[in-house]
This record gives sequence, structure tokens and C-alpha cells, in this order.
Amino acid sequence: LRVPFPWQEALCGYVIIVMALFWCTEALPLAVTALLPVLLFPLMNIMDSTTVCREYLKDTNMLFLGGLMMAIAIESWNLHKRVALRVLLITGVRPALLLMGFMVVTAFLSMWISNTATTAMMLPIAQAVMEQLHKSEVESGTTGQVAEHTNKAFELQEKSPESFKEPEEKGEWVVSCISFVPWDLGNSHVLTVEEETKRSEIEKKHMDLSKGMSLCICYSSSIGGIATLTGTTPNLVLQGQINDIYKDNGGIINFASWFSFAFPTMLVLLILAWFWLQILYLGFNFKKNFGCGTNPAAKAKEQLAYEIIKEESKKLGKMKFAEIEVLILFILLVVLWFTREPGFFPGWATVLFNKDNISYVTDATVALFISILLFILPSGFSNQDRDEEQTGAGAKFRAPPALLDWKVVQEKMPWNIVFLLGGGFALAKGSEESGLSAWLGTKLTPLQSIPHPAIAFLLCLLIATFTECTSNVATTTLFLPILASMAEAICLNPLYVMLPCTLAASLAFMLPVATPPNAIVFSYGQLRVIDMAKAGFVLNILGVLSITLAINTWASSLFQLQTFPSWANKTGT
Repeated sequence: LRVPFPWQEALCGYVIIVMALFWCTEALPLAVTALLPVLLFPLMNIMDSTTVCREYLKDTNMLFLGGLMMAIAIESWNLHKRVALRVLLITGVRPALLLMGFMVVTAFLSMWISNTATTAMMLPIAQAVMEQLHKSEVESGTTGQVAEHTNKAFELQEKSPESFKEPEEKGEWVVSCISFVPWDLGNSHVLTVEEETKRSEIEKKHMDLSKGMSLCICYSSSIGGIATLTGTTPNLVLQGQINDIYKDNGGIINFASWFSFAFPTMLVLLILAWFWLQILYLGFNFKKNFGCGTNPAAKAKEQLAYEIIKEESKKLGKMKFAEIEVLILFILLVVLWFTREPGFFPGWATVLFNKDNISYVTDATVALFISILLFILPSGFSNQDRDEEQTGAGAKFRAPPALLDWKVVQEKMPWNIVFLLGGGFALAKGSEESGLSAWLGTKLTPLQSIPHPAIAFLLCLLIATFTECTSNVATTTLFLPILASMAEAICLNPLYVMLPCTLAASLAFMLPVATPPNAIVFSYGQLRVIDMAKAGFVLNILGVLSITLAINTWASSLFQLQTFPSWANKTGT
């Protein structure tokens, strides 16, 4: 039978639709679906197998691997937990400040290690603090009730112990006792109701604070990931797609430029999320939320919760030699990333490793340099691991292990993401080779009549909705090549739509299945789907508005978004 649409564009579109369905339904594992271009593109004469396979291990993948190795080293030596507890000791445990403390720590850690690992580490700490706060609240509430509603009848009996010996001689006592019984029973009934009311109030307050604390951790882990290029995978997908589609872009998306754009956006969204969760779960009484004018009992409860964090910090002990090494390497990595090509002055890569105006060093080079050092540098001194066995003339010394072991990397590295990234690059290349990208771009030219801020807002809203039911990596992989073609067709800077949509892919706040941090928090059983949906819906809107604001203000001047760049002009007109 003759195929009615034998064009290459249609065949490539078919592959994209099949992969989109598989990614949405997870009929196959995400990484396996990402391998379909290796099978289908050669069979459909879109690309040869060698060219397709080359797309699966590019510079962006190596940057991802290097960044993750650094994150694994930080986790292996518990450096992230030390930082988390130290910040919580600084912020304190008053409701609003406690919420802020957990959000700041979680967002900061999520900038450098995976969102899932950050959530899994922070949630048990939050649970321990919440349990201690609840225990203190219940104990102080019970004590207060006993002190306030002491049974007067028992007090009288304690004051007249001799009356028990001769009750018949003291008619007044008998009468008094008879008259006391109904009063005592009535008071007992009132006391029970008051205690029950007080206890239910305490339970409701604890449940609301627990919900707010759980949501603040999963939300801030997703928000924090957008701040750095390696913080979450969609950011790397964008960098890879830009470098793949626009080869002469001059490295416009690098660690420093991304941080300059995304970090302020992250701060705005984090502050808005803090205010929203505070209003939703702590109420409008900001004076009470910040602990102003608290009574001694409340201060005692705060002190008990503070002691838990302090005790956890003490358990870690002093910083080990290995922790100091990892911290120094981490700081060195960030400094090298920032100063490689900062944009406002010549970076070290431009000065030292530049040939014919081409920089030979990328962010991936830096990440792998530091990663290799992790496998070389020792985690201690040889005399710390002295073997008691005597061999020959003296004691046998064992060399200390390196800061990072390949076995640990093999266990903790999310290798599936490497294939996901590769599958995305293969799709983008296939769309370009088949002509599908150009065809889609021409069909989207009517958007030229819509104001640019409205385009950015609507696209962000679309991506934020789509990412609730699909992996954020799959979302960016599917949409970014299409958005690039659309921007070219209407003579709009491609970054104007690609940057905000990449950030919007991380706005997965409404459903437990939207992202692993949400699923981890939901598994603790304190949240219902409606709780997450209610909080997440408003936060999604705030997120889209924040991103739209960012792309039309500081990002516009940073990336010159108001002009159509020469590197995006493929036709030369």
C-alpha cells in the first residue's frame, strides 16, 4: 500500500507523537523511549545510525555527569546535612522563620544536588522538628488545663484528712460532701469538653504546620533547581538544544549567564511561595507567626525543638578532613564556572585556552576536572588507617580511600537521564534534518500579531500545565525545538520563548506524580491530593507571572532579547 503522506516531515512527526505518548503514559521506561530514534530514524531514512548515536553523548551530557559526581561526593560525606542543620540553627524555630529556614536550605542544596536527594534528606529533619513541637504543645496544653481547672472538692478533702476518721461526728462534712458530688460531676464534664476542644485545636494547628512544612520542602527543591545550569535537567536540555540548533551562538547559555538570569527569578518565586504557604497554613497573624510577644510556654516549646536540631548537629561532630576537601573543591568548581566566560570581563578560558576566537574549554571541562580530582585526592592521612598486622620489620600502612569511589558513583548516578538527554538531542536533530522544524515554524506565523509578553505568558502556562502529567525533561525535549522554529518564523529571539518555557517546566506543584519530590512528600501520608492541588495551583500562577516578569525585565537586557540575533538567522536575510 502506498503511504498517503510519505514525506520526511510526516515520518519525523510520527516518531515524535509516538515518543510523546510513551513518555506521557510511561508504557515504556522513559530512558527506553528515549532510545527509539536510534531504531526509527535509520529505518525511515531520516538520519543514518552513526549520526543519531552521536547525539547521545554530547558536551551537555558530560556537564551533567561532572555536576552529579560533585553532588554524590557532597552526599557521601554528609556535607549537605551539616549545611542544612547549621542554617536552621541560625533561623530558629518560630513558625514563619522555621518555614523560611527549611525553604532557604532546601532551595540552596537543590541548586547543587538533585531535587530528589534534597527532599529525601530534608524531610526527616523537618518531621523530627515537627514531632517535638507537637509533643511540647500537647504537654504544655495539658499542664495548663490541669492548673486552670483544679477540682476544688479534692482540695477540701486534702485539707481535712482527720474528717475521714470520724465522719459520723461531723454532719456538716456529710452534707458538704453530698452537695459537692453533683457540682464535681458537672465540672468534670466541662473539663473534658474543654480538654477535647483544646486538644483538637492543637492537632489542627500541628496538621496545618506539618502540611505547610512538607509542601515548602518539595516546592523549594523544585524552585531551587532552576537557579543553576546543573540544578535540574531541563536547564541542560535547553543548553544542549541551543548549541545543537544554533551552532554559532557563541556559548550564550553558560553557567554565569544562566545564573544571572535564573537566580533572581528563583529568589522572587521562593519569597512568593513562602508568603503563600504562610497565609495558607499559618494564617494572616504575621506577628504570631514570627513569634513576637510569645508567652514563656511557647518559648519553652521553641527551645525544645531548637535542641533537637542542635543535637542532630552535634552528632555530626567536627568537620572531617574529607568534608573540608569536598567543600574546597565545590567552591573551586563554582568559582571556575563563574569566571570561565562571565561576559562583562574576559574569562580565564578566553585568555588561556582560546584559538582563532574559539574557546576550547566549556563548563563540562571544568566539571570533569573537579570530578577527576575527587577520585585522586585522599579522604584522610595514611597514619589514620594503620593496620595492626605486623609484616616484616614494621607495621603495614594502608593508603586512605579517595574522596569518591566509582562503585558509589555507579550506584547513585541516574544513568537514565543521560539517555533522556540524548533522546532529546536526537529528536531535535531529526526534526531539523527532516524539515519538520521549518514546517512547524511556518504554521505558527499567525502568532506574530500577538504581543510578545502575551506569547511568553501563554506558552509558560501551557508548559506548566503539561509538566504536571509528564516528566519535565520530556516536556522540554518535546517543546523546545518547536518553540525555536516558531521564534525564527516570526523573527523573535528564540531565547525569548525558550528561556521562560524551560523554567516553566520546573513548575510542577499540583500533583504528587508531577515530580519525585512531590511523590516523596506525599508518601508520608500527611497530605491529600486536594491539599497539594490547592497550594500548587496558586503557586503555578505566581510562577508563570514571575517568569514572565523576569523575561521582560532583567533577562531582556542580559540576553538582548529585544533584537533578533544573527546566530538565529539561518536564511541569511
